[in-house]
Amino acid sequence: MLKNELPVEQLNGQRVKVYRNLHKQCLSVMLGGHVVAHVQAITLGGVEFKVSEAGRRRVIEERRKNVHAFVVGHVISVDVLPQDTDHKVSYNPYKASTFTAADGAPVLSADCATVTTRGVFLEK
Repeated sequence: MLKNELPVEQLNGQRVKVYRNLHKQCLSVMLGGHVVAHVQAITLGGVEFKVSEAGRRRVIEERRKNVHAFVVGHVISVDVLPQDTDHKVSYNPYKASTFTAADGAPVLSADCATVTTRGVFLEK
């Protein structure tokens, strides 16, 4: 737990950035440029999928992972797993410069998405 970690109920409605934390096996939630919580799942509304191209290039050149891809949106709920897992979105810096759907189509935004440690899932 972080020293200044917020209770998850205080995150509701906040616009946050989320990334998969490989060291802690969880999701890190950022508010105002600082990690404020660690969760297993988070549902966001008004979602944007952001990838830093400079960070992506660095991963490809160094063959080393770094934090450069985020799911951004307003918190709807925390630690509630999705019921429907048919619409999975993924990101692989070696294959595409954006998050992609199962068919390889770029995904830049969504009305609602649940981010889990197993992946990102869009509502039907």
